[in-house]
Amino acid sequence: MKIRLALLLALILSVASSVASSAADRYALVIGNAKYPDADTPLKEPVNDARDVADELKRDGFKVETGENLNGEAMRRAFDKLYAKIKPGDVVLLFFSGYGIQSNRQSFMMPVDCQLWQESDVRRDGISLETVLTEINNRGAGVKIALLDASRRNPYERRFRSFSAGLAPVVAPNGTLVMYSAALSSVISDNGSDHSLFVQELLKEIRVPDLMAEETLNKTRIGVSRASRQEQIPWISSSLSEDFSFVPGAGGASTSRPPGPMTELPPPQTPAPPQPTAAAKQPVPSSTPVANLPPAPPPAPPPAKVEIPVPPTPPAPPPAAATESKPAQPPTQVSLPDDPTIKSLTAKIEANPDDVNALYRRGQVYASKGAYSLAIKDFDDTLRINPKDVEALNNRCWARTVVGDLQSALKDCNEALRLRPNFVDALDSRGLVNLKAGQNKNAIADFDAALKINPRLTSSLYGRGLAKQRNGSISEGNLDIANAKAMDPNIVQEYDGYGVR
Repeated sequence: MKIRLALLLALILSVASSVASSAADRYALVIGNAKYPDADTPLKEPVNDARDVADELKRDGFKVETGENLNGEAMRRAFDKLYAKIKPGDVVLLFFSGYGIQSNRQSFMMPVDCQLWQESDVRRDGISLETVLTEINNRGAGVKIALLDASRRNPYERRFRSFSAGLAPVVAPNGTLVMYSAALSSVISDNGSDHSLFVQELLKEIRVPDLMAEETLNKTRIGVSRASRQEQIPWISSSLSEDFSFVPGAGGASTSRPPGPMTELPPPQTPAPPQPTAAAKQPVPSSTPVANLPPAPPPAPPPAKVEIPVPPTPPAPPPAAATESKPAQPPTQVSLPDDPTIKSLTAKIEANPDDVNALYRRGQVYASKGAYSLAIKDFDDTLRINPKDVEALNNRCWARTVVGDLQSALKDCNEALRLRPNFVDALDSRGLVNLKAGQNKNAIADFDAALKINPRLTSSLYGRGLAKQRNGSISEGNLDIANAKAMDPNIVQEYDGYGVR
């Protein structure tokens, strides 16, 4: 009798386990955001990539919801709909392609209608990856996977110059696997095709049956690294407590294993192509200064009131030094009034000519589009209303520097630093003023001071490299420039837009 009872209990437990296993569902939310009004052109890759990822996940047994070019309200509805479906033990996957921004050490996915004028707006309009993963976990999901192809140079950076490029490490609950398309705090450029390299390699590996998810993403990282010649190295972090395979099969069953903390997975030990410039290619973690940088001296910015001598004919720079060039030509002024953001701000200013916020924001938009004379005029009006607006002083300093009005630019930056000592953006801007004026020692001092406050400020790192080259420290300058390029591949083009090469 006891034996029969034991067999009956074992049978009941077996059936219950089978029912519980079959009750676990796979859910995926796939979002591709490409049409951001503040960008010069729509992104080519996100929508196509999202469609391809969605199709593959459907073949792999996921119940997929997709979204294209979602505004903030639509993104929040999509996440709420996903949360409502989750049952204990389910597998939940998020794929997002578009613009991502880090703020306050968190990564945010940006909707297409985000209005970003200062860093706090990122947290207001963006969707925090950590918040999403926490909510998915609170609903009981067993396996949580987040794949973000969002490490792009975004069009909002120059509106609030205190920004960190790329994405930040994620603090996620146990049972989570996260992958970014690029290294922490680094950005990549679109490859000009209709599909991203990251998604192409990801889909190749997902289609391999019986690979555990961590192995799938590690192979994806190897593929991207090789195809990009080490210029793009995806980041992976895992705290999975169950084995999981994208393609159901012999390895597709979930089996428990001891849980562990969220850890960054080291690169697999496989041969990799040689790196042409080892110091330049691999960005360093955001929590540490750039690798191999010489110790920075104590910040010693030049005195607040310094007049820049303007030499009649500057000497020709040495071969390795930077050279001046004409700033990039601004867009035709005919197209500017048609810009929807400028239209909206102009309407506010016409209704209230002393609307200081609208004046400042329109100046930022003009500057971001290369219409520097219009930007300076708006900053003039902003400062007429509030002479102590340090952000407007700094932005006018920067705009005046680009157009070559160096004496006026210096006065603006000096005043901004008088009002707010150690204002890192103004130190960075004043470094650019001194660099363009040939005051290389002063430029190095300003960039040193800015980098002591923010070691990953690529504009200061690159500018210091140019100043060091011009000052005769060629090897140190080359190292700064190489590290800046590794963190931001577009930094050379940015400085070219300032009229500096």
